[in-house]
Amino acid sequence: MAIVKKRLGDLLVENGVISEEQLQEALLEQRQSKKRLGDLLITQGYITEQQLIEVLEFQLGIPHVNLFKFNIDSHITQIIPESLAKRHQVLPFAKEGGKLMVAMADPLDYFAIEDLRMTTGFRIEPAISSRDELQRAIARHYGLRDSMSQMMVEMPSEDEFEETEITDETSPIVRLVNQMIQQAVQLRASDIHVDPGENNLSIRYRIDGTLKTERMIPKQMQGFITARLKIMARLNIAERRLPQDGRIKMQFDYRMIDIRVSTLPTMHGEKIVLRLLDLTTGVQPLERLGFSEHNLKAFRSMIERPYGILLITGPTGSGKTTTLYSALHHLNDEDVNIITVEDPVEYQLEGINQVHVSPGIGLTFAAGLRSILRQDPNIVMVGEIRDSETAEMAVRASLTGHLVLSTLHTNDAISTVVRLRDMGIEPFLIASSLLGVVAQRLVRKICTECKTSYSPPEQELILLKRYGVHVDTLYRGNGCGYCNNTGYRGRIAIHEIMSVDDRLAELIASSATIEEMRQAARANGLIHLMKDGIMKVADGITTMQEVMRESVSH
Repeated sequence: MAIVKKRLGDLLVENGVISEEQLQEALLEQRQSKKRLGDLLITQGYITEQQLIEVLEFQLGIPHVNLFKFNIDSHITQIIPESLAKRHQVLPFAKEGGKLMVAMADPLDYFAIEDLRMTTGFRIEPAISSRDELQRAIARHYGLRDSMSQMMVEMPSEDEFEETEITDETSPIVRLVNQMIQQAVQLRASDIHVDPGENNLSIRYRIDGTLKTERMIPKQMQGFITARLKIMARLNIAERRLPQDGRIKMQFDYRMIDIRVSTLPTMHGEKIVLRLLDLTTGVQPLERLGFSEHNLKAFRSMIERPYGILLITGPTGSGKTTTLYSALHHLNDEDVNIITVEDPVEYQLEGINQVHVSPGIGLTFAAGLRSILRQDPNIVMVGEIRDSETAEMAVRASLTGHLVLSTLHTNDAISTVVRLRDMGIEPFLIASSLLGVVAQRLVRKICTECKTSYSPPEQELILLKRYGVHVDTLYRGNGCGYCNNTGYRGRIAIHEIMSVDDRLAELIASSATIEEMRQAARANGLIHLMKDGIMKVADGITTMQEVMRESVSH
Protein backbone atom coordinates (compact mmCIF):
# COMPACT_ATOMS: atom_id res chain seq x y z
CA MET A 1 0.00 0.00 0.00
CA ALA A 2 1.45 3.36 -1.01
CA ILE A 3 1.09 6.10 1.57
CA VAL A 4 0.74 9.70 0.49
CA LYS A 5 3.54 11.49 2.32
CA LYS A 6 1.72 13.99 4.48
CA ARG A 7 2.82 15.47 7.74
CA LEU A 8 0.64 14.59 10.74
CA GLY A 9 0.16 18.19 11.86
CA ASP A 10 -1.00 19.38 8.44
CA LEU A 11 -3.41 16.44 8.20
CA LEU A 12 -4.99 17.23 11.59
CA VAL A 13 -5.36 20.94 10.70
CA GLU A 14 -6.92 20.10 7.29
CA ASN A 15 -9.51 17.91 9.00
CA GLY A 16 -10.37 20.54 11.61
CA VAL A 17 -9.21 18.41 14.52
CA ILE A 18 -6.76 21.10 15.73
CA SER A 19 -6.18 24.76 14.85
CA GLU A 20 -3.07 26.16 13.19
CA GLU A 21 -2.23 27.97 16.47
CA GLN A 22 -2.40 24.70 18.44
CA LEU A 23 -0.15 23.02 15.87
CA GLN A 24 2.46 25.78 16.07
CA GLU A 25 2.40 25.69 19.87
CA ALA A 26 2.93 21.90 19.84
CA LEU A 27 5.72 22.16 17.23
CA LEU A 28 7.49 24.73 19.39
CA GLU A 29 7.35 22.41 22.40
CA GLN A 30 8.40 19.48 20.21
CA ARG A 31 11.66 21.26 19.28
CA GLN A 32 12.45 21.60 23.00
CA SER A 33 11.26 18.23 24.30
CA LYS A 34 12.05 16.05 21.22
CA LYS A 35 8.78 14.14 21.83
CA ARG A 36 6.60 12.86 19.00
CA LEU A 37 4.03 15.36 17.76
CA GLY A 38 1.10 12.98 18.22
CA ASP A 39 2.09 12.31 21.86
CA LEU A 40 2.39 16.04 22.57
CA LEU A 41 -1.03 16.85 21.09
CA ILE A 42 -2.61 14.07 23.18
CA THR A 43 -0.77 15.18 26.35
CA GLN A 44 -1.86 18.80 25.83
CA GLY A 45 -5.47 17.68 25.43
CA TYR A 46 -5.86 19.02 21.87
CA ILE A 47 -6.79 15.57 20.54
CA THR A 48 -7.56 12.12 21.88
CA GLU A 49 -5.72 9.00 20.78
CA GLN A 50 -8.97 7.75 19.24
CA GLN A 51 -9.28 10.95 17.13
CA LEU A 52 -5.72 10.46 15.89
CA ILE A 53 -6.42 6.84 14.92
CA GLU A 54 -9.66 7.81 13.13
CA VAL A 55 -8.00 10.58 11.07
CA LEU A 56 -5.20 8.28 9.92
CA GLU A 57 -7.56 5.37 9.28
CA PHE A 58 -10.28 7.20 7.34
CA GLN A 59 -8.28 9.98 5.64
CA LEU A 60 -5.23 7.98 4.57
CA GLY A 61 -6.68 4.48 4.58
CA ILE A 62 -4.10 3.21 7.08
CA PRO A 63 -5.71 0.17 8.77
CA HIS A 64 -6.23 0.11 12.54
CA VAL A 65 -5.08 -3.15 14.13
CA ASN A 66 -6.07 -4.60 17.52
CA LEU A 67 -2.91 -6.48 18.54
CA PHE A 68 -4.68 -8.44 21.26
CA LYS A 69 -6.86 -10.19 18.69
CA PHE A 70 -3.80 -11.42 16.77
CA ASN A 71 -2.01 -14.63 17.61
CA ILE A 72 1.45 -13.35 16.66
CA ASP A 73 4.05 -16.00 15.84
CA SER A 74 7.38 -15.57 17.66
CA HIS A 75 9.17 -16.06 14.29
CA ILE A 76 7.47 -12.86 13.08
CA THR A 77 8.62 -10.77 16.06
CA GLN A 78 12.20 -12.02 15.60
CA ILE A 79 12.37 -10.26 12.21
CA ILE A 80 12.63 -6.88 14.00
CA PRO A 81 15.15 -6.69 16.88
CA GLU A 82 13.79 -5.70 20.31
CA SER A 83 15.93 -2.53 20.46
CA LEU A 84 14.48 -1.32 17.14
CA ALA A 85 10.90 -2.23 18.13
CA LYS A 86 11.20 -0.21 21.35
CA ARG A 87 13.00 2.74 19.72
CA HIS A 88 10.32 3.21 17.04
CA GLN A 89 7.38 1.75 19.05
CA VAL A 90 6.55 -0.87 16.40
CA LEU A 91 5.58 -4.54 16.36
CA PRO A 92 5.47 -6.88 13.33
CA PHE A 93 2.28 -8.95 13.38
CA ALA A 94 2.02 -10.67 9.97
CA LYS A 95 4.08 -11.51 6.86
CA GLU A 96 3.10 -12.13 3.24
CA GLY A 97 5.94 -12.95 0.88
CA GLY A 98 8.29 -9.96 0.88
CA LYS A 99 5.80 -7.76 2.76
CA LEU A 100 5.91 -7.28 6.55
CA MET A 101 2.84 -5.85 8.32
CA VAL A 102 3.94 -3.65 11.20
CA ALA A 103 1.78 -1.99 13.90
CA MET A 104 2.99 1.54 14.65
CA ALA A 105 1.97 4.30 17.05
CA ASP A 106 2.93 6.80 14.31
CA PRO A 107 2.48 5.27 10.84
CA LEU A 108 3.59 8.57 9.27
CA ASP A 109 7.08 8.18 10.73
CA TYR A 110 8.80 7.62 7.37
CA PHE A 111 12.28 7.55 8.96
CA ALA A 112 11.17 4.58 11.11
CA ILE A 113 9.61 2.82 8.10
CA GLU A 114 12.81 3.27 6.09
CA ASP A 115 14.94 2.09 9.03
CA LEU A 116 12.79 -1.05 9.35
CA ARG A 117 13.00 -1.69 5.57
CA MET A 118 16.79 -1.38 5.56
CA THR A 119 17.17 -3.61 8.64
CA THR A 120 14.75 -6.39 7.65
CA GLY A 121 14.88 -6.33 3.85
CA PHE A 122 11.07 -6.48 3.77
CA ARG A 123 8.64 -3.99 2.26
CA ILE A 124 6.97 -2.40 5.30
CA GLU A 125 3.16 -2.19 5.39
CA PRO A 126 2.23 0.08 8.36
CA ALA A 127 -0.93 -0.22 10.47
CA ILE A 128 -1.93 2.03 13.37
CA SER A 129 -2.28 0.90 16.98
CA SER A 130 -2.67 2.79 20.25
CA ARG A 131 0.57 3.53 22.10
CA ASP A 132 -0.59 1.80 25.29
CA GLU A 133 -1.57 -1.33 23.36
CA LEU A 134 1.78 -1.33 21.53
CA GLN A 135 3.83 -0.94 24.70
CA ARG A 136 2.11 -3.89 26.37
CA ALA A 137 2.32 -6.02 23.22
CA ILE A 138 6.05 -5.26 22.84
CA ALA A 139 6.61 -6.12 26.51
CA ARG A 140 4.68 -9.37 26.11
CA HIS A 141 6.25 -10.57 22.85
CA TYR A 142 9.84 -9.48 23.47
CA GLY A 143 10.05 -9.41 27.24
CA LEU A 144 13.53 -10.11 28.51
CA ARG A 145 14.39 -12.45 25.65
CA ASP A 146 17.14 -10.50 23.84
CA SER A 147 18.80 -9.19 27.01
CA MET A 148 18.89 -12.64 28.58
CA SER A 149 20.42 -14.19 25.46
CA GLN A 150 23.12 -11.51 25.39
CA MET A 151 23.74 -11.82 29.12
CA MET A 152 24.22 -15.58 28.88
CA VAL A 153 26.88 -15.01 26.20
CA GLU A 154 28.64 -12.07 27.87
CA MET A 155 28.17 -12.97 31.55
CA PRO A 156 31.47 -13.09 33.43
CA SER A 157 32.39 -15.86 35.84
CA GLU A 158 32.53 -15.19 39.59
CA ASP A 159 36.33 -14.88 39.36
CA GLU A 160 36.21 -12.34 36.51
CA PHE A 161 33.42 -10.26 38.05
CA GLU A 162 34.04 -6.51 38.05
CA GLU A 163 31.96 -3.75 39.64
CA THR A 164 31.35 -2.18 36.22
CA GLU A 165 29.20 -5.23 35.33
CA ILE A 166 26.50 -3.93 37.71
CA THR A 167 27.13 -0.18 37.40
CA ASP A 168 27.79 0.39 33.71
CA GLU A 169 24.48 1.33 32.02
CA THR A 170 25.52 -0.52 28.83
CA SER A 171 26.30 -3.86 30.53
CA PRO A 172 23.87 -6.75 29.86
CA ILE A 173 23.11 -7.16 33.58
CA VAL A 174 22.04 -3.53 33.96
CA ARG A 175 19.95 -3.69 30.77
CA LEU A 176 18.28 -6.92 31.91
CA VAL A 177 17.23 -5.43 35.27
CA ASN A 178 16.00 -2.21 33.63
CA GLN A 179 13.94 -4.18 31.14
CA MET A 180 12.53 -6.37 33.91
CA ILE A 181 11.23 -3.23 35.67
CA GLN A 182 10.10 -1.57 32.43
CA GLN A 183 8.14 -4.66 31.41
CA ALA A 184 6.42 -4.72 34.83
CA VAL A 185 5.45 -1.05 34.42
CA GLN A 186 4.03 -1.67 30.94
CA LEU A 187 2.03 -4.66 32.17
CA ARG A 188 0.65 -2.53 35.05
CA ALA A 189 2.22 -4.75 37.73
CA SER A 190 2.10 -3.48 41.32
CA ASP A 191 4.95 -5.71 42.53
CA ILE A 192 7.92 -7.65 41.16
CA HIS A 193 9.03 -10.76 43.09
CA VAL A 194 12.57 -12.00 42.47
CA ASP A 195 12.39 -15.47 44.03
CA PRO A 196 15.51 -17.65 44.40
CA GLY A 197 15.01 -21.39 43.98
CA GLU A 198 17.40 -24.30 44.25
CA ASN A 199 18.13 -24.41 40.50
CA ASN A 200 16.82 -21.12 39.10
CA LEU A 201 15.59 -17.61 39.80
CA SER A 202 11.92 -16.87 39.09
CA ILE A 203 10.63 -13.40 38.18
CA ARG A 204 6.98 -12.97 39.14
CA TYR A 205 4.69 -9.98 38.57
CA ARG A 206 1.62 -9.15 40.64
CA ILE A 207 -1.01 -7.78 38.24
CA ASP A 208 -4.47 -6.81 39.54
CA GLY A 209 -3.67 -8.56 42.82
CA THR A 210 -2.66 -11.91 41.28
CA LEU A 211 0.92 -13.22 41.11
CA LYS A 212 2.08 -14.77 37.85
CA THR A 213 5.51 -16.18 36.94
CA GLU A 214 6.83 -14.17 34.01
CA ARG A 215 10.29 -15.65 33.54
CA MET A 216 12.62 -18.35 34.92
CA ILE A 217 16.26 -17.22 34.94
CA PRO A 218 19.33 -19.49 35.26
CA LYS A 219 20.68 -19.74 38.82
CA GLN A 220 24.10 -18.37 37.83
CA MET A 221 22.53 -14.96 37.10
CA GLN A 222 21.12 -14.62 40.63
CA GLY A 223 24.11 -12.97 42.28
CA PHE A 224 24.49 -10.35 39.54
CA ILE A 225 20.77 -9.42 39.49
CA THR A 226 20.63 -9.22 43.29
CA ALA A 227 23.75 -7.05 43.39
CA ARG A 228 22.40 -4.72 40.69
CA LEU A 229 19.08 -4.21 42.50
CA LYS A 230 20.89 -3.53 45.78
CA ILE A 231 23.15 -0.96 44.08
CA MET A 232 20.09 0.80 42.62
CA ALA A 233 18.35 0.86 46.04
CA ARG A 234 21.54 2.04 47.82
CA LEU A 235 21.69 -1.09 50.00
CA ASN A 236 24.72 -2.88 51.43
CA ILE A 237 25.82 -5.44 48.81
CA ALA A 238 28.03 -7.31 51.29
CA GLU A 239 25.19 -7.84 53.81
CA ARG A 240 23.37 -11.05 52.86
CA ARG A 241 22.24 -12.28 56.29
CA LEU A 242 19.86 -9.47 57.32
CA PRO A 243 16.74 -8.03 55.64
CA GLN A 244 17.20 -4.57 54.08
CA ASP A 245 14.85 -1.88 52.75
CA GLY A 246 15.53 0.81 50.15
CA ARG A 247 14.01 2.90 47.37
CA ILE A 248 14.62 3.48 43.67
CA LYS A 249 13.31 6.26 41.44
CA MET A 250 13.25 5.61 37.69
CA GLN A 251 11.71 7.22 34.63
CA PHE A 252 10.13 5.22 31.80
CA ASP A 253 8.33 6.83 28.84
CA TYR A 254 8.07 10.18 30.67
CA ARG A 255 6.53 8.40 33.71
CA MET A 256 8.29 8.73 37.08
CA ILE A 257 8.17 5.40 38.96
CA ASP A 258 8.88 5.15 42.69
CA ILE A 259 10.03 1.66 43.74
CA ARG A 260 10.20 0.35 47.30
CA VAL A 261 12.74 -2.48 47.59
CA SER A 262 12.75 -5.15 50.30
CA THR A 263 15.28 -7.99 50.64
CA LEU A 264 14.86 -11.15 52.74
CA PRO A 265 17.49 -13.88 53.26
CA THR A 266 16.13 -17.35 52.38
CA MET A 267 17.60 -20.86 52.06
CA HIS A 268 18.51 -20.32 48.40
CA GLY A 269 19.64 -16.70 48.56
CA GLU A 270 18.02 -13.30 48.98
CA LYS A 271 14.40 -12.86 47.90
CA ILE A 272 13.72 -9.34 46.65
CA VAL A 273 10.31 -7.68 46.31
CA LEU A 274 9.89 -4.41 44.43
CA ARG A 275 6.67 -2.40 45.03
CA LEU A 276 6.00 -0.12 42.04
CA LEU A 277 4.24 3.21 42.41
CA ASP A 278 3.47 5.28 39.31
CA LEU A 279 3.86 8.87 40.51
CA THR A 280 2.37 10.31 37.29
CA THR A 281 -1.09 8.84 38.01
CA GLY A 282 -1.44 11.13 41.02
CA VAL A 283 -4.13 10.98 43.67
CA GLN A 284 -7.59 9.91 42.52
CA PRO A 285 -10.67 12.08 43.21
CA LEU A 286 -13.26 10.56 45.56
CA GLU A 287 -15.64 9.90 42.65
CA ARG A 288 -13.15 7.45 41.09
CA LEU A 289 -12.65 5.22 44.15
CA GLY A 290 -15.60 2.93 43.38
CA PHE A 291 -17.97 4.29 46.03
CA SER A 292 -21.68 3.74 45.38
CA GLU A 293 -23.76 6.92 45.47
CA HIS A 294 -25.00 6.06 48.98
CA ASN A 295 -21.49 5.30 50.31
CA LEU A 296 -19.90 8.35 48.67
CA LYS A 297 -22.42 10.63 50.39
CA ALA A 298 -21.72 8.95 53.76
CA PHE A 299 -17.93 9.14 53.30
CA ARG A 300 -17.99 12.81 52.32
CA SER A 301 -20.18 13.61 55.30
CA MET A 302 -17.65 12.02 57.67
CA ILE A 303 -14.45 13.56 56.27
CA GLU A 304 -15.99 17.04 56.18
CA ARG A 305 -16.64 17.01 59.94
CA PRO A 306 -14.41 19.43 61.94
CA TYR A 307 -13.14 16.85 64.45
CA GLY A 308 -13.32 13.18 65.31
CA ILE A 309 -11.54 10.06 64.08
CA LEU A 310 -12.24 8.16 60.85
CA LEU A 311 -10.65 4.76 60.28
CA ILE A 312 -10.11 2.86 57.01
CA THR A 313 -9.81 -0.89 57.56
CA GLY A 314 -8.92 -3.91 55.47
CA PRO A 315 -6.04 -6.31 54.82
CA THR A 316 -2.71 -5.32 53.25
CA GLY A 317 -3.16 -4.33 49.61
CA SER A 318 -6.83 -3.39 49.90
CA GLY A 319 -6.32 0.24 48.84
CA LYS A 320 -6.58 1.85 52.30
CA THR A 321 -3.75 4.34 51.67
CA THR A 322 -5.24 5.33 48.29
CA THR A 323 -8.55 6.15 50.00
CA LEU A 324 -6.75 8.17 52.70
CA TYR A 325 -4.80 10.20 50.12
CA SER A 326 -7.97 10.91 48.15
CA ALA A 327 -9.67 12.14 51.33
CA LEU A 328 -6.70 14.44 52.10
CA HIS A 329 -6.71 15.75 48.53
CA HIS A 330 -10.44 16.52 48.86
CA LEU A 331 -9.85 18.38 52.16
CA ASN A 332 -6.69 20.19 51.08
CA ASP A 333 -7.33 23.93 51.18
CA GLU A 334 -5.21 26.94 52.04
CA ASP A 335 -7.22 27.68 55.20
CA VAL A 336 -6.45 24.31 56.84
CA ASN A 337 -3.18 22.89 58.19
CA ILE A 338 -2.84 19.21 57.24
CA ILE A 339 0.02 17.12 58.64
CA THR A 340 0.65 13.42 58.04
CA VAL A 341 2.93 10.87 59.68
CA GLU A 342 3.57 7.89 57.38
CA ASP A 343 5.77 4.84 56.84
CA PRO A 344 6.76 5.46 54.12
CA VAL A 345 5.49 8.63 52.41
CA GLU A 346 4.06 7.21 49.15
CA TYR A 347 2.68 10.24 47.29
CA GLN A 348 3.98 13.75 47.86
CA LEU A 349 0.98 16.08 48.15
CA GLU A 350 1.36 19.79 47.42
CA GLY A 351 0.39 21.96 50.40
CA ILE A 352 0.46 19.10 52.93
CA ASN A 353 3.22 18.57 55.52
CA GLN A 354 4.30 14.92 55.42
CA VAL A 355 6.52 13.25 58.03
CA HIS A 356 8.32 9.95 57.37
CA VAL A 357 8.60 7.80 60.51
CA SER A 358 12.01 6.40 61.38
CA PRO A 359 11.84 3.93 64.31
CA GLY A 360 15.62 3.51 64.25
CA ILE A 361 16.07 7.03 65.69
CA GLY A 362 12.93 6.94 67.84
CA LEU A 363 10.54 8.66 65.42
CA THR A 364 7.65 6.21 65.70
CA PHE A 365 4.02 6.83 64.77
CA ALA A 366 3.24 7.74 68.39
CA ALA A 367 6.28 10.07 68.70
CA GLY A 368 5.51 11.69 65.35
CA LEU A 369 1.86 12.19 66.30
CA ARG A 370 2.85 13.71 69.64
CA SER A 371 5.12 16.20 67.87
CA ILE A 372 2.75 17.23 65.09
CA LEU A 373 -0.01 18.02 67.57
CA ARG A 374 2.21 20.92 68.68
CA GLN A 375 2.21 22.23 65.08
CA ASP A 376 -1.38 23.57 65.24
CA PRO A 377 -2.90 21.10 62.74
CA ASN A 378 -6.56 21.03 61.71
CA ILE A 379 -6.32 17.60 60.08
CA VAL A 380 -3.94 14.79 61.03
CA MET A 381 -3.33 11.61 59.04
CA VAL A 382 -1.60 8.69 60.77
CA GLY A 383 -0.48 6.08 58.24
CA GLU A 384 -1.39 3.14 60.49
CA ILE A 385 -2.45 2.53 64.09
CA ARG A 386 -0.11 -0.30 65.11
CA ASP A 387 -0.08 -0.13 68.92
CA SER A 388 -2.03 1.02 71.97
CA GLU A 389 0.02 4.20 72.41
CA THR A 390 -0.68 5.42 68.87
CA ALA A 391 -4.37 4.45 69.18
CA GLU A 392 -4.80 6.37 72.45
CA MET A 393 -3.02 9.46 71.11
CA ALA A 394 -5.11 9.42 67.90
CA VAL A 395 -8.36 9.17 69.88
CA ARG A 396 -7.35 11.96 72.30
CA ALA A 397 -6.25 14.17 69.38
CA SER A 398 -9.70 13.74 67.81
CA LEU A 399 -11.32 14.79 71.10
CA THR A 400 -9.29 18.02 71.24
CA GLY A 401 -10.59 19.53 68.03
CA HIS A 402 -8.65 17.65 65.32
CA LEU A 403 -9.91 15.55 62.44
CA VAL A 404 -7.83 12.36 62.53
CA LEU A 405 -7.67 9.90 59.61
CA SER A 406 -5.92 6.55 59.93
CA THR A 407 -5.94 2.85 59.00
CA LEU A 408 -6.36 -0.32 61.02
CA HIS A 409 -6.30 -4.05 60.21
CA THR A 410 -9.76 -5.55 60.86
CA ASN A 411 -12.08 -7.79 58.84
CA ASP A 412 -15.13 -5.53 58.83
CA ALA A 413 -16.36 -2.15 60.06
CA ILE A 414 -17.96 -3.35 63.32
CA SER A 415 -14.85 -5.34 64.36
CA THR A 416 -12.95 -2.04 64.53
CA VAL A 417 -14.73 -1.10 67.76
CA VAL A 418 -13.70 -4.43 69.33
CA ARG A 419 -10.12 -4.00 68.09
CA LEU A 420 -9.88 -0.54 69.69
CA ARG A 421 -11.26 -1.97 72.95
CA ASP A 422 -8.63 -4.74 72.82
CA MET A 423 -5.94 -2.05 72.38
CA GLY A 424 -6.97 -0.60 75.75
CA ILE A 425 -9.12 2.34 74.61
CA GLU A 426 -12.02 2.98 76.97
CA PRO A 427 -15.43 2.40 75.34
CA PHE A 428 -16.68 5.89 76.29
CA LEU A 429 -13.63 7.43 74.51
CA ILE A 430 -14.35 5.38 71.37
CA ALA A 431 -18.01 6.44 71.45
CA SER A 432 -17.08 10.12 71.86
CA SER A 433 -14.42 10.23 69.15
CA LEU A 434 -15.30 7.76 66.39
CA LEU A 435 -16.99 9.36 63.36
CA GLY A 436 -17.12 6.15 61.36
CA VAL A 437 -15.28 3.26 59.75
CA VAL A 438 -14.74 2.36 56.10
CA ALA A 439 -14.00 -1.34 55.49
CA GLN A 440 -12.85 -2.09 51.94
CA ARG A 441 -11.47 -4.73 49.60
CA LEU A 442 -10.25 -4.62 46.00
CA VAL A 443 -11.91 -6.85 43.39
CA ARG A 444 -10.84 -7.31 39.77
CA LYS A 445 -12.92 -5.64 37.06
CA ILE A 446 -14.22 -7.57 34.05
CA CYS A 447 -12.13 -6.89 30.94
CA THR A 448 -14.17 -4.65 28.62
CA GLU A 449 -12.61 -6.20 25.49
CA CYS A 450 -13.81 -9.77 26.09
CA LYS A 451 -16.84 -9.11 28.32
CA THR A 452 -19.80 -11.42 27.59
CA SER A 453 -23.18 -11.98 29.21
CA TYR A 454 -24.54 -15.23 30.67
CA SER A 455 -27.57 -16.47 32.58
CA PRO A 456 -26.61 -16.96 36.24
CA PRO A 457 -26.89 -20.52 37.62
CA GLU A 458 -29.25 -21.38 40.49
CA GLN A 459 -26.59 -20.92 43.18
CA GLU A 460 -25.79 -17.37 42.06
CA LEU A 461 -29.50 -16.50 41.74
CA ILE A 462 -30.06 -17.57 45.36
CA LEU A 463 -27.21 -15.33 46.52
CA LEU A 464 -28.48 -12.38 44.47
CA LYS A 465 -31.98 -12.83 45.90
CA ARG A 466 -30.62 -13.04 49.45
CA TYR A 467 -29.18 -9.55 49.08
CA GLY A 468 -32.26 -8.14 47.34
CA VAL A 469 -30.76 -7.96 43.83
CA HIS A 470 -32.90 -9.21 40.92
CA VAL A 471 -31.24 -9.58 37.49
CA ASP A 472 -31.53 -12.16 34.71
CA THR A 473 -28.12 -11.51 33.16
CA LEU A 474 -24.60 -11.31 34.61
CA TYR A 475 -21.24 -10.75 32.92
CA ARG A 476 -17.76 -12.27 32.80
CA GLY A 477 -14.61 -12.02 30.68
CA ASN A 478 -13.68 -14.83 28.29
CA GLY A 479 -9.97 -13.89 28.36
CA CYS A 480 -8.06 -12.15 25.59
CA GLY A 481 -4.67 -10.62 24.87
CA TYR A 482 -5.79 -7.28 26.33
CA CYS A 483 -6.19 -8.85 29.80
CA ASN A 484 -3.47 -11.53 29.50
CA ASN A 485 -6.23 -14.15 29.10
CA THR A 486 -7.48 -13.62 32.67
CA GLY A 487 -10.88 -12.10 31.83
CA TYR A 488 -10.08 -9.22 34.21
CA ARG A 489 -8.36 -5.88 33.79
CA GLY A 490 -7.94 -3.32 36.58
CA ARG A 491 -9.48 -3.34 40.05
CA ILE A 492 -12.23 -1.50 41.89
CA ALA A 493 -12.98 -1.20 45.61
CA ILE A 494 -16.03 -2.56 47.38
CA HIS A 495 -16.94 -0.82 50.62
CA GLU A 496 -18.79 -1.13 53.90
CA ILE A 497 -19.29 2.23 55.64
CA MET A 498 -20.37 2.49 59.27
CA SER A 499 -21.40 5.98 60.37
CA VAL A 500 -21.64 6.45 64.14
CA ASP A 501 -24.94 8.07 65.15
CA ASP A 502 -26.24 8.67 68.70
CA ARG A 503 -27.78 5.18 69.04
CA LEU A 504 -24.59 3.41 67.92
CA ALA A 505 -22.47 5.67 70.16
CA GLU A 506 -24.61 4.63 73.16
CA LEU A 507 -24.09 0.95 72.36
CA ILE A 508 -20.31 1.43 71.95
CA ALA A 509 -20.09 3.28 75.28
CA SER A 510 -22.00 0.51 77.07
CA SER A 511 -19.75 -2.25 75.59
CA ALA A 512 -22.65 -3.81 73.67
CA THR A 513 -22.23 -7.04 71.70
CA ILE A 514 -21.10 -7.04 68.07
CA GLU A 515 -24.56 -8.19 66.92
CA GLU A 516 -26.30 -5.32 68.76
CA MET A 517 -23.91 -2.80 67.21
CA ARG A 518 -24.33 -4.39 63.77
CA GLN A 519 -28.12 -4.07 63.92
CA ALA A 520 -27.83 -0.39 64.92
CA ALA A 521 -25.34 0.25 62.10
CA ARG A 522 -27.69 -1.37 59.56
CA ALA A 523 -30.55 0.78 60.81
CA ASN A 524 -28.26 3.81 60.22
CA GLY A 525 -27.62 2.85 56.58
CA LEU A 526 -24.69 0.39 56.67
CA ILE A 527 -24.56 -1.73 53.50
CA HIS A 528 -22.70 -5.04 53.80
CA LEU A 529 -19.37 -5.40 52.02
CA MET A 530 -20.88 -8.41 50.24
CA LYS A 531 -23.99 -6.50 49.16
CA ASP A 532 -21.94 -3.59 47.80
CA GLY A 533 -19.94 -6.15 45.82
CA ILE A 534 -23.05 -7.93 44.53
CA MET A 535 -24.50 -4.59 43.38
CA LYS A 536 -21.30 -4.11 41.33
CA VAL A 537 -21.76 -7.66 39.96
CA ALA A 538 -25.30 -6.74 38.88
CA ASP A 539 -23.91 -3.60 37.20
CA GLY A 540 -21.52 -5.76 35.13
CA ILE A 541 -18.37 -4.34 36.78
CA THR A 542 -17.03 -7.50 38.45
CA THR A 543 -17.93 -11.17 38.91
CA MET A 544 -19.56 -13.14 41.72
CA GLN A 545 -16.38 -15.20 42.11
CA GLU A 546 -14.32 -12.06 42.80
CA VAL A 547 -16.78 -10.73 45.38
CA MET A 548 -17.01 -14.10 47.13
CA ARG A 549 -13.21 -14.36 47.22
CA GLU A 550 -12.69 -10.95 48.78
CA SER A 551 -15.78 -10.38 50.93
CA VAL A 552 -16.45 -11.32 54.52
CA SER A 553 -20.04 -12.47 54.83
CA HIS A 554 -21.91 -11.35 57.95
